[in-house]
Amino acid sequence: MKYIAIIGTGFVADLYMPSLATFPEITVRAVTDRNPERLNAFAAHWNVPKSPDIETLLSQCEADDLILNLTNPGSHFEVSRTCLEAGHHVYSEKPLAMQVDHARALHDLADEKGLMLTSAPCSFLSETAQTLWAALRQGEIGKPLAIYAELDDGFISQTPYEDWISASGAPWPARDEFEVGCTLEHAGYYLTWLMMIFGPVRQVVAGSAELDRDKLGGDPTAPDFSVGLLYFDNGVVARLTCSIIAAHDHALRIFGTGGTLEVGECWDNAAPVRKRVRRKIRRRLVEWPFTRKLKLRQPTHPKVKRTGAASMNFALGPAEVLEAIHAGRPSRMPADFALHLTEVTLAIQNAQNTAGAQSMSTEFAPIAPMPWAEALA
Repeated sequence: MKYIAIIGTGFVADLYMPSLATFPEITVRAVTDRNPERLNAFAAHWNVPKSPDIETLLSQCEADDLILNLTNPGSHFEVSRTCLEAGHHVYSEKPLAMQVDHARALHDLADEKGLMLTSAPCSFLSETAQTLWAALRQGEIGKPLAIYAELDDGFISQTPYEDWISASGAPWPARDEFEVGCTLEHAGYYLTWLMMIFGPVRQVVAGSAELDRDKLGGDPTAPDFSVGLLYFDNGVVARLTCSIIAAHDHALRIFGTGGTLEVGECWDNAAPVRKRVRRKIRRRLVEWPFTRKLKLRQPTHPKVKRTGAASMNFALGPAEVLEAIHAGRPSRMPADFALHLTEVTLAIQNAQNTAGAQSMSTEFAPIAPMPWAEALA
């Protein structure tokens, strides 16, 4: 049996519980939250043991347990540091930290203590992302050159988000979401896919802005619109757009010398990957209107039912890290990967305060595909 412990029992923790249930070998050892009412409601709803505080929870954990840091983003750094200092592996919700130097400090602390440290999102381990990567490895579209990635979620401040309540009764954390910003919250869903496939980002040219200034009654919030041009080490260039203003669009298109790979939704672990070719017709080059769906040869991973706007198994990441801990092997979600993700994402988010290209100072070793994603059917 493998064990996790959860710190933070708010809205996002309720998304993890159905996902964890798809891995029967994983057990929740204990949960805690600084809000006793929230803690009691969560523990009662999911029938899991509770601890009154972080120190008590950590004292109950074994060395090969994994701590899930699901606190609000402003607490990620301090909570993760406390867990690492106590000698425990950590899986943090995004972002790893709100500042690059804090993320680097966590990375260095984990390295010093020989502990695993990683951060969400884990959707790059999903069937869709792994299918996309297998298609590229097999040369389905020739040489990839350019990528368009969209993470637009509609005009969120005009939605009835006050009515968004989690399974155990937690409200959607609107203030946290608006103050942290859609770039830090959402860019990773496609950025991790592209990092896994194409390696580190060498340079970022970006712009960001806060356009809807009435979200919290006029209080300043993070940028709600950003566009990043990402130059990868291997030569491909991606345009990544994030907003909570533009109409909902989660499309990804990878343009290659021999065609295009298309995904319509990154929040669905089983979203189809489609290949579109070009054809010459009467002196014209035409993007063919019909596509072919690509599939992996082997069964993949457990799926979860749709919750709200997503159908994602949030436990794919914790399960991968726990397996690596128990097998004594490197994780497919290493601390180097989490640190690079944080640096690139913050470079895009903070672009309203910077000018020109920004060179990245972090990197990571190549990531191995999932064992069931070696080849297409």
